Amino acid sequence: MKRGDGHAIFTAECSHSFHFHCIASNVKHGNQICPVCRAKWKEIPLQSPSLDPPPGRARITPVDWPQNDALMTVIRRIPPPRPNSNRHIMPLPQAPEPTVFDDDESLDQRTAIIDKSSSNTNIADNDFQRTIKINTFPEVPAVTQSDSYDNFAVLVHIKAPDTGSGKNPNRNQANLPQISQTPRVPVDLVTVLDISGSMVGTKLALLKRAMGFVIQNLGSTDRLSVIAFSSTARRLFPLQRMSDMGRHQALQAVNSLVANGGTNIAEGLRKGAKVMEDRREKNPVASIILLSDGQDTYTVSGSGANKQQPNYRLLLPLSIHGNDSAAFKIPVHSFGFGMDHDASSMHSISEISGGTFSFIETESVIQDAFAQCIGGLLSVVVKDLQVCIECIDPTLCINSLSAGSYPNRMMADRRTGFIDVGDLYADEERDFLISVNVPVNFSSNETSLLKVRCVYNDPLTKKQTVTLESEEVRIKRNEIAGQGMVSIEVDRQKNRLQAADAMAQARSAAEQGDLAGAVSILESCRRVLSETLSAKSGDRLCVALDAELKEMQERLASRHVYEASGRAYILSGLSSHSWQRATARGDSTDSASLVGAYQTPTMTEMLSRSQATLLGSPSAQRPVRSVWSFASQPKRR
Repeated sequence: MKRGDGHAIFTAECSHSFHFHCIASNVKHGNQICPVCRAKWKEIPLQSPSLDPPPGRARITPVDWPQNDALMTVIRRIPPPRPNSNRHIMPLPQAPEPTVFDDDESLDQRTAIIDKSSSNTNIADNDFQRTIKINTFPEVPAVTQSDSYDNFAVLVHIKAPDTGSGKNPNRNQANLPQISQTPRVPVDLVTVLDISGSMVGTKLALLKRAMGFVIQNLGSTDRLSVIAFSSTARRLFPLQRMSDMGRHQALQAVNSLVANGGTNIAEGLRKGAKVMEDRREKNPVASIILLSDGQDTYTVSGSGANKQQPNYRLLLPLSIHGNDSAAFKIPVHSFGFGMDHDASSMHSISEISGGTFSFIETESVIQDAFAQCIGGLLSVVVKDLQVCIECIDPTLCINSLSAGSYPNRMMADRRTGFIDVGDLYADEERDFLISVNVPVNFSSNETSLLKVRCVYNDPLTKKQTVTLESEEVRIKRNEIAGQGMVSIEVDRQKNRLQAADAMAQARSAAEQGDLAGAVSILESCRRVLSETLSAKSGDRLCVALDAELKEMQERLASRHVYEASGRAYILSGLSSHSWQRATARGDSTDSASLVGAYQTPTMTEMLSRSQATLLGSPSAQRPVRSVWSFASQPKRR
């Protein structure tokens, strides 16, 4: 056995070389012939008990470490392979992939579609708790009869139901935080993982550990498939249920990954989408997680200033990007890993699919980032939500719908508008600003503006359609002008939208080389926000927005800093605000910062569990503070 660039290499008597842990596992199962030339070996590799590593050498522990092990103190940075290394590592042969991926494991018909592992809660008896909540806030409560407005703002606030407050008192294994054990819908999850040469060493070890966490936290009714890509893409295993056997097989497959080759993101996503498209059966929730640490070397053309970003809407199948007239089908939640990933492409992929883009600046945060994501995916309580806004007064029309990245449209008469929201996680909130005209009105002391209707599917109760209507939004019409208090809820959301717009403008300026102009745009926005009602009242969102804009200014200090982290940080912020969903940014998923502003309780619980496994015990973990939402700020006065 010889040592090779951070990996133990076994050279057989037939002169073919393999990674030691891969071939030892092969031999352990009774295979004593060379996978390449089929020669029968007389000398076979055996895995001896692990010994303490010599000083200066690191030991990479596999993903099935005991969960109470202090992983972060064990993993050390492994040096990258020497550039002049010409050793060719032969991967273990893979079973040929079928032409059609219709070999997904059948759903567990004994458990219906709902995971009730903890209790027999009667969901039907709690329907009143499982409906979304609709609140509306006019910009001001009263307008003088003689006044008219061209852009009067009305805030529509939507909140998804929670998962229920029930906890399983018996689930406290290994002193880990309790995870809500309430009924939920199972998911079909495909992870598309970059194993190109740049992932060698610590990055790949941390990815394996993070995937181990994901696998261990999926339920027996959830299904998982893993796609690994470098120069090409391959499916490690079909979509299979995470039963005890399924978890064991998934952990083995992930732990066998070896980093080499280029980066072909589009091919990896196409294969991941094919798993979803070809499956015979479907769980109610489906999603793709994409992780990459490098530039797409097979899709991007040119370099430097001449680099051309690919149009992923043309490269990826319809099942990922949907179309302009329908809700997204399979969201891709992309994770840019480290300083060298292609943030623009990763953000583009998530944006066209309806997913989020997270920036993992510090390698050790990867598991927390995955934990936050699956904490949401495992708590979907609303499917295919559409918000309908209708004008009531015959003289009113809608001027605009401020819905971020959500598809929206208006009827030709501009009196009815629609916003396609899609799925909501438990306790998630969405805010949409509607701009309408308010005409002069001398004939009444009140004007009815809007009513809001929400139509969605409840995956927990299998109700095909749930329809809810809000109360009418009305404003008083006074004869004499009075001082009307501006709604702090409306003011807060105006600030959020203005900050997001400033981020987009700053990014555009930076891409054109005008870093000073980008910094100036953000500074101007900070000044404007500081003069608003919500900022002066100490609103938490405004404080966090200012801190985020300041952080972005610092990441625009130079071209090098912007290329290394500024672009990814800004794009991750834009993704979070445009979808109003939590993303990982920089080196933190801390719910006390704006990075965690959209975090839900289930995300926070999963983060607590992740950090407990990383640091050995809850008492040693970094504290995860209580989540806060933009809607939980000071109310109108």
